[in-house]
Amino acid sequence: MTRIVVTGAAGFIGSNIIQGLNARGITDILAVDDLTQGDKFRNLADLAIGDYVDAADFYQAFARGAYGRVEAVFHEGACSDTMEHNGKFMMANNYATSLQLFEAAQAQNTRLLYASSAATYGGSRVFVEDPAHEAPLNVYGYSKLLFDQKMRRELGPRFERAGTQVAGFRYFNVYGPREQHKGRMASVAFHQFHQFQADGRVKLFGAYGGYAAGEQMRDFVLVDDVVAVNLWFFDHPQRSGLFNLGSGRAQAFNDMACAVVNSARAAQGHSSLDLAAMVAQGLIEYIPFPDTLRGKYQCFTQADLGALRNSGCDHAFADVAQGVATYAKWLERN
Repeated sequence: MTRIVVTGAAGFIGSNIIQGLNARGITDILAVDDLTQGDKFRNLADLAIGDYVDAADFYQAFARGAYGRVEAVFHEGACSDTMEHNGKFMMANNYATSLQLFEAAQAQNTRLLYASSAATYGGSRVFVEDPAHEAPLNVYGYSKLLFDQKMRRELGPRFERAGTQVAGFRYFNVYGPREQHKGRMASVAFHQFHQFQADGRVKLFGAYGGYAAGEQMRDFVLVDDVVAVNLWFFDHPQRSGLFNLGSGRAQAFNDMACAVVNSARAAQGHSSLDLAAMVAQGLIEYIPFPDTLRGKYQCFTQADLGALRNSGCDHAFADVAQGVATYAKWLERN
């Protein structure tokens, strides 16, 4: 039986990856996480796993070979709070731990599929997996970039020297089921859905950075698509490298808000509205851009999918309207 490790297993992407593995009949899964935030257990409660290990105990034990033959590690465990300013904690958690895991995985011929981040690009306007375009705006982005840089030094610019698969994924703005524990770091879709349920309107930032109100753009990617790409690489163990994982399509926050509002209206039996009608009816409201975010905010992101497509992965990504409609139904049920 294939044994898999998923770190960050009770988190957003980790739990969705376990769900994807379960759908294939894979249940010999070692779930690794820190459940100090106890309500994260809900992300594991409906999943089939072989065992659970606390993150504080796992990494050294794995390096000793304590878990026997492991085919692959999906490394989703990290501090993903972009507002966390404790650099010592961030580097220990996101860089040093990942490096320890990489070295142990290579020694045991275990494949490593790990989470990087689009935060490595920071204020860049070009989103290609190349050092020329990497300019993180916070220590979270730097912690992810430093590990990517280490992989390039160890394995070559495109990880071409990896004897055992190593694939890193620069996640863009992921949204979807099982993110409810993330608080302020939950997706725009999550916050807008609950804001509309509570207040009957969605608030967006006004004009900033050369963009009109609500027209700042992000590459929003449904977590189902993130899982599908991870599992494609799991199915293709000869493919290594660093890959953007977004939809490849930048869409405005206005698009997201319209999709959220229309999904909620559809659930209530109401017809769809366009943006102008939503603004006129007060369903979308613009607020001044906060001073605390000036100079620290990405107004535009869009994954360049050239490397991903060149790997042979031709997965088709949902757009915001499709993805939010799927997600809103899940939120209504849960």
